[in-house]
Formats: sequence, structure tokens, C-alpha cells
Amino acid sequence: MAYPMQLGFQDATSPIMEELLHFHDHTLMIVFLISSLVLYIISLMLTTKLTHTSTMDAQEVETIWTILPAIILILIALPSLRILYMMDEINNPSLTVKTMGHQWYWSYEYTDYEDLSFDSYMIPTSELKPGELRLLEVDNRIVLPMEMTIRMLVSSEDVLHSWAVPSLGLKTDAIPGRLNQTTLMSTRPGLYYG
Repeated sequence: MAYPMQLGFQDATSPIMEELLHFHDHTLMIVFLISSLVLYIISLMLTTKLTHTSTMDAQEVETIWTILPAIILILIALPSLRILYMMDEINNPSLTVKTMGHQWYWSYEYTDYEDLSFDSYMIPTSELKPGELRLLEVDNRIVLPMEMTIRMLVSSEDVLHSWAVPSLGLKTDAIPGRLNQTTLMSTRPGLYYG
């Protein structure tokens, strides 16, 4: 669960979210190094006199500043593509849950079992008990097993919705007339908001 003034992501609960956190740190380090280099070069240009005119038409410099950004983009793109493929693959799910978004609530159906479905409404602010979170508490929570691959089928009845659980690294759009699919696996028990 996120808390006020939090600077980073929520704690990872799934292998995908752990990979996303590692990728975030990897990319942030590259951005930090580039920003430091650019700041150093700008400060150098402002504090020194440019007397070396031979560097202005050097073929080697132009080659370096053309090839170096391409290498940096590859260093960012390859881990990103690996994570995208990991998020998209579904390995023999143990459970399938169909999620339908409605204008003010979600409907869940465990499709592997007959007649096991329920609606989940948000609890109004006036009915919240002390310690409950506004706009996050619902009357019927979805219960999912831990350390099992679960396939979520997400769609909508009326308008666009977004089914998201940040600590699991999930965000899937619920679009009317379209059935989107995502996979999740929690590595530890807990109550996760989204």
C-alpha cells in the first residue's frame, strides 16, 4: 500500500513487479549518468573559453555522439522488451477470473466453477470505519490464491475502465466489446489495493 509522501514504487508482490522495479532502477541510472554528463559539459562551456577550434570539425566526435545514443537506446530497449514478453506470456493458468467493469462497480466471476460470481461496490465515505481507506475499500473483495498463475479476463459493460493493482505490476484496460487478458501471481499473502 502506498503512503503519503512516498517517493518510490510500492513494494513488489509479484515477479513481474520485481522485474519492473529493476528496470526502473536500471533506466534511472542511465538517465542520471546522461544528465550528469550534459550538466558537466554545459558548465564547462560556460566557464572556459573555446579556443580549440580543431574539435569543432572532428570526424571522431561526430561518430561518437551518433553511435553512443544508439548504444544507450539498445541498453534500455532490450530489458524493456524482455519484460514486455514476460508480462504477455501465460503459462497454463491454475485459475481464470472474468472481471467486468460497470460504471460504479466491478463484477467478478470464477469461470472454473459454476455459479461463483459476485459484485464489488466501493464503500461510501460516510460508511467507512476508522482505519479504512477512502475510495479503496469495497464491500466484496476478490480473493485469489498465492503462488499460483491466475488469468484475469477483463472487459467492460458500459464505459472505459482500468483494472489495476500497482503492487502486482498490473494495469489492464476494460474496454466495452473487447476481452483483454493479463496474468498475475502473488508471491506473498496480503491485502492489495487497486
